[in-house]
Amino acid sequence: MAELKTIKIFDTTLRDGEQSPGNSMNIDEKLRVAKQLLKLNVDVIEAGFPIASEGDFEAVKRVAQTIKGPEIAGLCRSSDKDIDRAWEALKYAGEKGRIHTFIATSDIHMKYKLKMTREQVLENAVKAVKRAKSYTPNVEFSCEDAVRTDLAFLVQMVEAVIDAGVTTVNIPDTVGYTIPFEYFNIIRHLKENVSNIEKAVISVHCHNDLGLSVANSIAAVQAGAGQVECTINGIGERAGNCSLEEFVMAIKTRHDILPFRTNVDHEQIVPASRLLSTITGIGVQPNKAIVGANAFAHESGIHQHGVLMEKSTYEIMTPESIGLKTNVLVLGKHSGRHAFKKRLAELGYELSDEDLNRAFERFKALADLKKEVFDEDLDALVADEVMRPAEKFRLSHITVTCGSFAVATSTVQMEIDGTAVRTAELGDGPVDATLKAIKKLTKTKAKLQQYNVGSITGGTDAQGEVTVRVTDGNETVVGRGSSTDIIEASAKAYINALNRLNAKIERIHESL
Repeated sequence: MAELKTIKIFDTTLRDGEQSPGNSMNIDEKLRVAKQLLKLNVDVIEAGFPIASEGDFEAVKRVAQTIKGPEIAGLCRSSDKDIDRAWEALKYAGEKGRIHTFIATSDIHMKYKLKMTREQVLENAVKAVKRAKSYTPNVEFSCEDAVRTDLAFLVQMVEAVIDAGVTTVNIPDTVGYTIPFEYFNIIRHLKENVSNIEKAVISVHCHNDLGLSVANSIAAVQAGAGQVECTINGIGERAGNCSLEEFVMAIKTRHDILPFRTNVDHEQIVPASRLLSTITGIGVQPNKAIVGANAFAHESGIHQHGVLMEKSTYEIMTPESIGLKTNVLVLGKHSGRHAFKKRLAELGYELSDEDLNRAFERFKALADLKKEVFDEDLDALVADEVMRPAEKFRLSHITVTCGSFAVATSTVQMEIDGTAVRTAELGDGPVDATLKAIKKLTKTKAKLQQYNVGSITGGTDAQGEVTVRVTDGNETVVGRGSSTDIIEASAKAYINALNRLNAKIERIHESL
């Protein structure tokens, strides 16, 4: 086999991924994801957009201070203020700090958004790169909306920013518009027509609006790109970004026709996917490639027979190759703290002693209710007990009365800023009554936009998991709760969302 070319993986889960509705994370949550990305062994972590907010700046700074190994990137527009602010956060990463600056280059963006001529955009880009170079030699430049940019101007722009000193030039499909053969031709055209192209790595950043982000990224590396920008679970603006796990496993699985490799530790893929879902409260669809619940499930009799005889008949990769353990049963009520801590570490969680103690107490209570505790239960448990925002609102207890011929009534007791409050409400079912009572106690004006309920594992003793989406003005958050009692899970999810919303609004006020 010919020597495989290594493709750099630039993970933008913490920046582009976090920009999608409901995926916002606080600083501690971003740091948890960054630590998992370190285990995943990505080459670059784009930690945020430092000038966007004080919270984003602090997150980039904390990641730059804490994570050692990958390069740490911060996004900035092509303005002096943005670039200066980005380096202020990235300087803690030293030579591993990467300034990632950009400007739009398509005619439609220049005319309607920037209101600038091509000459002005080119001048602005070169100036920005030179300023970034004054801080660090590690500079990436992105031609926003590159695939809708006139090819002759794109060649001119790429050549100019490389002359100015960039080491990576990104050719993004910002709006998910291109298709594989067209994207291949764009990258190949740059390789053949930019005179200094060998001085920089070509990067690609594909959105999934037409469902082609992974296919386009593969076409780009076939044409000569050396870096792919992607996210865990494919999260991101609109329909999302190129899915890291899909791209990495496509490259790994099809070495026969794709002479490429990555540095990613693919056995950390499932832990990374689960951690992100736990933090954001947004799960992946069951039929999602690689990390979906059904990705290695076989229901058809023909498929089951084939897999029993020889797994490769219907499985093109093994569950173990992505970190999915076949023996998902891990713990029971007789398990000790050491085994509990070890399994959490295997799942990607590093908890403080205080958080571990709280999680262990919840685990023992859960183990008393369930005969078997699964990895998915532990994910939900950590989300419920550890990955919670600062709690202005706290659930004390719920009492519900309902039946076929009775109006549902819910009595809810909570603590608000440490003060006990209580009320009762009628509703169209026990969940409706409970959420009405919580809304009354918290005096929230937020609207419940989405309510989803599911079973974490199988069996009548399974934990129920509830995910809600709550909106207040322009702010949208996702809340998540789990319990063997679905009414309690619903209350926890709603209160979790209200706490997240409160924390988000407080951060916005602090930055003003």
